[in-house]
Amino acid sequence: MNEPSSRALLERLIGFATVSRDSNLQLIAFIRDYLAGFGVDSELFHNAEGTKANLFATIGPPDRGGVVLSGHTDVVPVDGQAWTLDPFQLTERDGRLYGRGAADMKGFIACVLAAVPGFLQRPLQVPVHLAFSYDEEVGCLGVRSMLAELQKRPHKPTLCLIGEPTELKPVLGHKGKLAMRCEVHGAACHSAYAPYGVNAIEYAARLIGHLGDIGERLAQPEHHDARFDPPFSTVQTGLIKGGRALNIVPAECEFDFEVRALPGFDAQSVADELQNYAAQQLLPKMQAVSAASDIRLQALSAYPGLATPPDSEAARLLTRICGSSDFGTVAFGTEGGLFDGAGIPTVVCGPGSMDQGHKPDEFVSVEQLQGCDAMLSRLADYLREPL
Repeated sequence: MNEPSSRALLERLIGFATVSRDSNLQLIAFIRDYLAGFGVDSELFHNAEGTKANLFATIGPPDRGGVVLSGHTDVVPVDGQAWTLDPFQLTERDGRLYGRGAADMKGFIACVLAAVPGFLQRPLQVPVHLAFSYDEEVGCLGVRSMLAELQKRPHKPTLCLIGEPTELKPVLGHKGKLAMRCEVHGAACHSAYAPYGVNAIEYAARLIGHLGDIGERLAQPEHHDARFDPPFSTVQTGLIKGGRALNIVPAECEFDFEVRALPGFDAQSVADELQNYAAQQLLPKMQAVSAASDIRLQALSAYPGLATPPDSEAARLLTRICGSSDFGTVAFGTEGGLFDGAGIPTVVCGPGSMDQGHKPDEFVSVEQLQGCDAMLSRLADYLREPL
């Protein structure tokens, strides 16, 4: 079989419009067939509807742990963005490769696939595992079923490298995230008789204000961790809707908020405090006017933070293959905390910059792809010896 370059593979991958709301099965089938061409078998882990799948494959001896190379196949939408190029067709200009997912994170997947022949040509003493997941962009959802299966196996992977775009700089940590929806149910009436209704928007505003108070507390210096930017856990309300007309006291309002939590901080404690505030301070007043009033919190998504020790085996491996021990953190989240929680110590390093991710005319540089190719070649050399 021909050995395509990472650039050629990236062109194929970008051609699959794997926005999270849509299926990724065509891309997964392409990867499965590509690996099969080299004699590498793949396992697929489908979602309940059968419309999406994770892919897991192993190169090297199957009777020992090994290193996972992890990447997500889904991308964020392009709707409403001012793209000057076709987002789902690779365009090369001035040393840059443009397309949705070029940086986040099909560039890394392309490099991993391009590295497969090199992994096969070396007599690996330690296996390398390829783990490509779905629905990372909407809460790291897809990888969970794959991790659940890996935990049952006698030879679980021992390390994981997630190739999110870090400009190939070694990263050991990121914050976790909790996304919540709050639904406020009041009682409508004519606005001329506002005191006889329960204004859901006004009570939602009090809840949002309380979240702001929590955020101010978390920003105090005693809660800082200088490894992160910003150096504290944050709380943010991003969406709100409610009301039908100015002369109607609104009976319904809902808003979505998120907590970006430092490793070790329990993001759920913010939601619990908000629920207690609602129960103790707001609901008695609301229900004194209308007994049917209510405030409900619903979890939308969550993933844990990551804080891999710099003296760990995973960190030493990362230093070996990327050539630097100048470890950092990133502001965005990854599936790393889930791998780590499954007992697979995890680091993050990949081509491109998240400064380009999620934006129109997203790109990764040719130089970054070449650097990732070299990093994976060094990994292949390293895995020729037992860890």
